[in-house]
Amino acid sequence: MALTHSYDAGREQCFQQVDRLINSHSLRGSEALCKLLRYLADRALDHPGVALKEYQIAIEVLGRSSDFDPQSDSSVRVQAGRLRVKLEEYYAGEGQHDSVVVELPKGSYTLTFRVPMTPLPMAERARRMENADWKALAQPSNHGWVIAVVVLSVLLLFSWVLIAGRRIQTNPKESIPAAYQVFWNRFVTGSQPPWVIFSNGNFVGRPETGMRYFNPSSDSGSLILDHYTGVGEVLAVHQLDHIFVLFNRQLRVKRGSLFSLDDAKNNDLILVGSPAENLTLLDIPGTQEFVFQRISDGPRKGDLGVLNAHPQAGEPKLFLASLPSQPTTEDYAVIGLVSGIDPARSVVILAGTTTFGTQAAAEYVCRQDSLEQLLHVLGVSRAADLKPFEALLRVKVAHGVPVMTDLVAVRKRGG
Repeated sequence: MALTHSYDAGREQCFQQVDRLINSHSLRGSEALCKLLRYLADRALDHPGVALKEYQIAIEVLGRSSDFDPQSDSSVRVQAGRLRVKLEEYYAGEGQHDSVVVELPKGSYTLTFRVPMTPLPMAERARRMENADWKALAQPSNHGWVIAVVVLSVLLLFSWVLIAGRRIQTNPKESIPAAYQVFWNRFVTGSQPPWVIFSNGNFVGRPETGMRYFNPSSDSGSLILDHYTGVGEVLAVHQLDHIFVLFNRQLRVKRGSLFSLDDAKNNDLILVGSPAENLTLLDIPGTQEFVFQRISDGPRKGDLGVLNAHPQAGEPKLFLASLPSQPTTEDYAVIGLVSGIDPARSVVILAGTTTFGTQAAAEYVCRQDSLEQLLHVLGVSRAADLKPFEALLRVKVAHGVPVMTDLVAVRKRGG
């Protein structure tokens, strides 16, 4: 069966298909699966490019408590598997002639929507091939490759050479949420894609025997390992890639220890992670209102916190995450938009005092709802009106996963 791209199915058409599924014989008797299907459809269609977390589904759909642990409770995976089977059952029977096919790919909680096509005569297929949008045939996102493989299997005899090395345009420009277009405009319209620079601290030791942060006072002469980073930084880059795929743009990624001033002078930058782990990042403009700083004395001496340079009424001077000796349940993160060394360049800063805060900061600017909130607080509705700013986030963490993020304070910067 030949397939068109998933975005050929209109948003309303997709929601109508979900209603049809919920009222089908396959799903009608399962309230839990219908609720899960509705939730996944809302997220896929209203928040494109944002990956759902197992914890989030457990809390918002299955009604689990905030101490839900996906490692010991497989209920979300079980329900998703049941829904996947029901969808396959439906389309094998009563829904085999439906105009929209809804699928839940294995290993994902993101629904996909595709439109079956009636086989065309050879002459018509050849005409459509001549007028095809070849830029829409390769996508590096998780579900995009599934679509691309299916399309390629249909078109292989016609155009293998034409599609090599191309990138899928997953969504028409007009379907990209306005918040993304406002916030990311300067990073997706330049002649060169931005550099994503992620923090990677200096470690000593070996993975199999134990590693720890390098201490200059006691580790002189030790072999330094500078090619490790936190899970939050990795997931942050993944989230950013989702956004840039929507714009059919690429990212260039480099670890902080390889960062150079030439990178800063000649490119827009997205800095992922705290400059406390990469001192070279201190050589370029950074935050001025919410500044990462080590505590110099007291019971938290040596801990990393966020200094509030100009506290407003009711605000503390310093924001600290959970004690390092205890499981992290709270963190603080900073989102900043500043001018680069070259004022014509821009720098986005996404950093937490721990790797969990860094992940939360990236997710905040990669989710439509939270990004809309930030732009509302800034009073910005057009890309041209977005000026340098700094924002502070409070992040709640459960079982090593950021589960709730609150916008604590925002400062606009002049110039």
